[in-house]
Amino acid sequence: MLNLSLLQQMLMISVAVSTITCTFIQKTKRYFKCSNCLSIYSLFVNIIFGIIFCISFTKVKFPESLWIGLFSFLGADTIYKSLEGKIASHTEIRNKKK
Repeated sequence: MLNLSLLQQMLMISVAVSTITCTFIQKTKRYFKCSNCLSIYSLFVNIIFGIIFCISFTKVKFPESLWIGLFSFLGADTIYKSLEGKIASHTEIRNKKK
């Protein structure tokens, strides 16, 4: 049977993690030369932050924290789209640095 309360809890946590990782990735993406690497970088950052966030602030165990990292990675796209025009693209950041 599907545990809907656990899924709801995991999705709520992933929204918080996604907000944090969106900001972190925005601040650190200027260090990447290719924009194709950003999605892989984003996946790893979301999973790592998901694990650390769950260990620090929740009682969610390790396997569920991986799901939270994945959910936050998938949800980050929605946050990026809602902030469209308010955050700089990778190309704009690279051109500013020069």
